[in-house]
Order: sequence, then C-alpha cells, then structure tokens
Amino acid sequence: MRKLATFGLILAAIGSLSVLTACPPPPPAGVVYVRTGPPVPVVEVIGTAPGPEFVWVRGYHRWEGNTYVWFPGRWERRPRAGAVWVEGSWRHHRNGWYWVDGHWR
Repeated sequence: MRKLATFGLILAAIGSLSVLTACPPPPPAGVVYVRTGPPVPVVEVIGTAPGPEFVWVRGYHRWEGNTYVWFPGRWERRPRAGAVWVEGSWRHHRNGWYWVDGHWR
C-alpha cells in the first residue's frame, strides 16, 4: 500500500511538471503588443562575410506605430570568440504579438 501511495505521488509530480513546462513564459515587462501578426520575412541575398569573425544577423519587421517596417540584415562582428547570435523573434500572446530582441550568447 505504501508503494502505491509513493507511486501516486510520483505520477502527480510528473503531471504537474508537464503542465508547468507546457505553459510558455510570460512576456517581458513593458512590451508593446501589436494586434496583427508580422508579415512574412523578406528573402535577403547574403553577400560574403567581411571576415571570419563576422556573423550574419537576419533582417526583421519592426512595428513603427501603425505599420510594420522592414529592417535589412547586416554583418556583425562577434563580441568574443565563439559568441553565437540568437535571433530576435515575434511571439504571440493572448494580448497580441510582441517582439523579443536578438542577443549574443
């Protein structure tokens, strides 16, 4: 009987954990919500890198008050050896769409 109770507690804990991990994290404080989703990204032609320490940062649509505006991609120099660029992205929330900035990791 004790083993059955322990097994039940383990199952309850696993079930709680799966529910918690299924929920996306809340948006950062101070985000601006946009009711309409962003347009499809523009297909960009990526030229040759200026050097081996450069990484291509893709272009993105930015919300400018009442419309989306395309900001083209660019080459960025890594801030340190082995740094990886994590792209920014538009994320959906029940209040609308919001932008999460890209960053170096």
